[in-house]
Amino acid sequence: MHNFEIRKRLLFCLFLTSLMIMTVFSAGPVFSQEYRVGTWKTAQTIQPFFYDRFVPPPGTVTVYSFTNPADQKLALLSGSLDMCGTTLAHAIHSASRGEPVVIVAALCNKCSALVVKKNGPIETVADLKGKNIGYVPSTMHEILLRETLTQNNISPDRDVKLIRVDFFDMGIALARGSIDAFLSGEPFPTLAAVEGYGRILAYPYYPETIGTINAGMLVTQEMIREDPDMVFQLVLAHALSTEYLIEHEDEWLDMASSFGTRMDILEQAVPNMELAWYIDESFVARTRALGERMQELGVIETQPDYEELFDLSFVEMVMERIQNEQEHH
Repeated sequence: MHNFEIRKRLLFCLFLTSLMIMTVFSAGPVFSQEYRVGTWKTAQTIQPFFYDRFVPPPGTVTVYSFTNPADQKLALLSGSLDMCGTTLAHAIHSASRGEPVVIVAALCNKCSALVVKKNGPIETVADLKGKNIGYVPSTMHEILLRETLTQNNISPDRDVKLIRVDFFDMGIALARGSIDAFLSGEPFPTLAAVEGYGRILAYPYYPETIGTINAGMLVTQEMIREDPDMVFQLVLAHALSTEYLIEHEDEWLDMASSFGTRMDILEQAVPNMELAWYIDESFVARTRALGERMQELGVIETQPDYEELFDLSFVEMVMERIQNEQEHH
């Protein structure tokens, strides 16, 4: 199904859902439901902060912000969260170790870029041979960096020097000349370009393999068994929040700027940030390709069971709900 059709249907459902929520609220006594969701405070992982608009009243959504996917996942497995965001690389790594995590929706696509010094000699990826490149190990960005180098006939292990640098320090390291390039997520690439010390050399997206996939929303196998309705309500809220923010970019960026990133940075980064929720077999296939690259790189020892890692039924139910709403209105 084309993205345009998905968005058109969801926008229609958005209006109907608001009417349904108002009807439920005025129909008599209902039981309160608390939803606990984890995410990062970034523009590309912002949707949970809008869930409270789309869960049935008097339900409440408490959003917990984290700085890395591992902490979110641990909170999920301990029962402190009902759903959380994670990078697909981390989800694969967790599932490969037998952890009972399940991806039920996408969170964001794209959001990465390869950056070099603005007035430096590097004009193409091939020019990176022999250079120092900043990276964070065991992240989506490491996989994308290695894929970028390999696609351009550069051995990540022999032809360049990979230097571990925290994301927040990459810009300083590039400006000072400690590294010649870095691959990171937004807003750091756009910040480097706007501040004048960096230049975006390439976007590491490869349609024939990994594509633009980045992060997803996790629940546990136990949650799906014991409370599938809660999972559905969260996936529906996630889908509607995503579509709402896509259609209301001003609200998206206003909230994102409150997290600490300047508005001018966000506005320039928008083309490289894609909010997402829909997953299908193509998405699963790209995740498999990511997992294969991770195993080749030694990040994981064995492949996870992708049939257990993904549950597409909830996004399919969202689409079915939308179709039914259209048919009855």
